[in-house]
Amino acid sequence: MSGEPIIELKGITKTFGQGAAAFQALKGVDLTIARGDFVAVMGASGSGKSTTMNILGCLDTPTSGIYRFLGAEVQALSGDERSLLRRRYLGFVFQGFNLLARTTAVENVELPLIYRGEGKSARRAAALKALDRVGLVPWADHTPAEMSGGQQQRVAIARALVTDPEVLLADEPTGNLDSERSLEIMQFLVELNRAGITIVMVTHEPEMAAFAKTVVHFKDGLVERVERGQRAPTPVEAR
Repeated sequence: MSGEPIIELKGITKTFGQGAAAFQALKGVDLTIARGDFVAVMGASGSGKSTTMNILGCLDTPTSGIYRFLGAEVQALSGDERSLLRRRYLGFVFQGFNLLARTTAVENVELPLIYRGEGKSARRAAALKALDRVGLVPWADHTPAEMSGGQQQRVAIARALVTDPEVLLADEPTGNLDSERSLEIMQFLVELNRAGITIVMVTHEPEMAAFAKTVVHFKDGLVERVERGQRAPTPVEAR
């Protein structure tokens, strides 16, 4: 980890609604994430972790405060510029996989490149390369219904990786998986992090958070505490 900040949040607030119905989800969040870190974000429902992730992913904007990504102030960007940042620099992995049911694995992985206007042959080559990174080239022509939950999540990770993102944002990536498949996915995320991808992961499971280098605890719309250097050994390292 270089120590260079890739993400900086300064005094970030987020209010939903107006007047008597207003709810302040974030109350002044300060957070710095270094390039190459693996961050687990934890907290009770309503603590602000998901709102923060939406802001990091340029899916929402803060009410006030400063969000810097690689030094650029994101809140000063236009909607089109935020969309470009999202497509070029961020990859997303969700709890529910979000794969198209009647579409093959390789076609699912190609989707972000379609939005970027890539040609068909370039899309296919990049998608197969991403599937190779997650060990699923033999399943390229299979639909999600023909794959296990762990395989579907690996396809979802390949889809996030196909654009070569700087940051991978993972929202409960093991939430729909059994223990064995969860450990498989976490081991894979550790390997991606070692390859240089910065990872920010929301999880409610301490066992999954233990794989991260940094654990950020949210409470009542604020960062309650940050723990560093806590990553558990992987199964290979523990031998």
